[in-house]
Amino acid sequence: MKKRLWLSLALVYPLMLAHAADDKRPWLDSAQSPDARAVQLVAAMTLDEKIQTVFAYFSTEFAPKKFTPPKEGRPDSAGYVPGIARLGLPPQYQSDAGVGVATQAVSKKPYERTSLPSGLATAATWNPKLAFAGGAMIGGEARSTGFNFLLAGGVNLMREPRNGRNFEYGGEDPLLAGVMVGEQIRGIQSNHVVSTVKHYAFNDQETNRNHVNVKIADAAGRMSDLLALQIAIERGQPGAVMCAYNRVNGAYACESDYLLNQVLKQDWAYPGFVMSDWGATHSTIPAALTGLDQQSGHPFDKAAYFNEGLKEAVVNGHVPQARLDDMVKRITRAMFANGLVEHPVAAPTSAGAGIDFAANAKVTQADAEEAIVLLKNQNNLLPLDASVRTIAIIGGHADVGVLSGGGSAQVYPVGGSPVANEGPAHFPGPMIYHRSSPMQQLTALTKARVVYHDGKDAAAAAKLAASSDVAIVFGNQWMGESIDAPDLNLPGPQDALIAAVAKANPKTVVVLQTGGPVAMPWLDKAGAVLEAWYPGTSGGAAIARIISGEVNPSGRLPATFPASVAQLPRPVIDGDAKTKDENIIEKVATDYDIEGAAVGYKWFDLKGHKPLFAFGYGLSYTSFAYSELSARALGNGVEVSFTTRNTGKRDGKAVGQVYVSPVAGGWEAPKRLGGWDKVELKPGASGKSTLRIDPRLLGMYDSASKTWKIAAGDYLVTLAESAGAAPAASVRLHLEAQTVNVNGR
Repeated sequence: MKKRLWLSLALVYPLMLAHAADDKRPWLDSAQSPDARAVQLVAAMTLDEKIQTVFAYFSTEFAPKKFTPPKEGRPDSAGYVPGIARLGLPPQYQSDAGVGVATQAVSKKPYERTSLPSGLATAATWNPKLAFAGGAMIGGEARSTGFNFLLAGGVNLMREPRNGRNFEYGGEDPLLAGVMVGEQIRGIQSNHVVSTVKHYAFNDQETNRNHVNVKIADAAGRMSDLLALQIAIERGQPGAVMCAYNRVNGAYACESDYLLNQVLKQDWAYPGFVMSDWGATHSTIPAALTGLDQQSGHPFDKAAYFNEGLKEAVVNGHVPQARLDDMVKRITRAMFANGLVEHPVAAPTSAGAGIDFAANAKVTQADAEEAIVLLKNQNNLLPLDASVRTIAIIGGHADVGVLSGGGSAQVYPVGGSPVANEGPAHFPGPMIYHRSSPMQQLTALTKARVVYHDGKDAAAAAKLAASSDVAIVFGNQWMGESIDAPDLNLPGPQDALIAAVAKANPKTVVVLQTGGPVAMPWLDKAGAVLEAWYPGTSGGAAIARIISGEVNPSGRLPATFPASVAQLPRPVIDGDAKTKDENIIEKVATDYDIEGAAVGYKWFDLKGHKPLFAFGYGLSYTSFAYSELSARALGNGVEVSFTTRNTGKRDGKAVGQVYVSPVAGGWEAPKRLGGWDKVELKPGASGKSTLRIDPRLLGMYDSASKTWKIAAGDYLVTLAESAGAAPAASVRLHLEAQTVNVNGR
């Protein structure tokens, strides 16, 4: 794209917004369907305009390639696609947005925005309404910042608990992850902002992520990672799917006919477009023919494959004109479907223009409060008793803020990080803390004297703990894109610090801020343990309110916490983190057929492993009883009802989890999560829940016929408080043999 064209678009585009549909531009008539509008628009476009639409620029300076971004893009952001003023097509202003509007790390003046808790934390709420509200908040801030396209919707399953990007995703179960991420996507797009779903597919480790070859059979993939993505797409209807870096059964994900053409566009009838991850395009003709619709993030790839190269391929007949038209139709359809034409974004007039930071802080705080999981509470140490007079807070920079995850999802807090960077100088750094101090918030909620120790001297920290009524020690695990954790332990000497503090004072509360599951060699010594994940902009307030009892914890684990790496399908991560990907392209591979569709708790059930904490686990300050469980065949699924009663003395939120098992066996694992309901109850109150189990969760996928086959026989429907808990109730149900199509209908 030439500079003079970029300049003309910048000058002309705002003027054309005033024009409504007319005989010459019927596609601007919003009464028509997005498909009809896109077809009309494509027919009016020149070849150059079509090529322009399928080729996206990075919108940040990229020194390694001596790249200067288009000045019309938003500074220090992920991407930009020029609009076409004469046709009324707006530009695409793209931002990373795993947990909020992000800024590229090279920026000296990053966007200061509100951060949700990590995606894993939101999944831990088991509350779809919170996921939608968080997405709506992100979408609103994006619009105020001048963005109409968010690289959000991370739904990769947690096959590898050491994965550096687990904090961006929705856990290990396809139903939970698909529903929660789908709701966040739906919330984002409620602001007339396009969201992606990513990373399609099987991008479940960061080690050698650019070239690792994932081996997995079709049926196993359809019942695990692909099912999670399918549910998220059905629920959220994202405008775009971002294909992943890795290879799948030999082919790169962004030029996999199987993933893009067969599964996504044919079987699922997905109407949106496929965009590449930044640097995940490897060709022109093969990529175009196998389903990639937009090359993203130029110049991250080795060549501008979808610019002049694609134009030449179309002119010479190597890529049919109809294929290019389909690419552009899908892109423009997504823009029409999400109102980007009728609701254009404008560049912000000031740093926080149009953002109600106070209101948004409440949205993220509500998310964080329901995300925190109470893992242990010996002798009811929590909530803190009013008799507590001295509290030692140790480590984790808890005196000034809460930790966030690194990489492209990084959201920068208003006022900057209160902690100097302790992480890598370059990507996925810097290490950022949000300005919400658990210590300051707890001090405001208690009459106790609160003293802070940084934890660098374990002996001194233990001495302070011994002289205090209660010790609260923070254990932090910073994770980020492009790196995996070497093991499941907290980094550095933190485990030793926690052990020393807990030994000195049995009334020790451990607060974990982690990107995923961690081992806890000190667990038997600690009095209480809270998993706070990366709790976001208002995380300190959320942690303090849980500890003080202002809020009753209701988070439940969205992923299994292993007792050790020996329990994992791959005790050692496949690949070589010390060798550059391009030097081992043909050598690095990982075999997901080891566990197949038995991901997470299903693997643990299958192998009989006892985890440290089970999927779905979480304690409360009150207690619940379950009764009146019933199940009946309904349509091609199953309807389940049950009653929950608060049997304790505090208001609380219960998460009744329904699991289903074929009595005769034959599944990838003994049981699957079929559904859940989160209910809020006052002491003594009861609530009735009714949910429907999707037929895809009752059958096995048959690759030959591309159908889900539900076997005739008896099924056990159980109600439990976690995947590892004894059933609170169970019923037996007989189902007749059924077959439903690839989409569960």
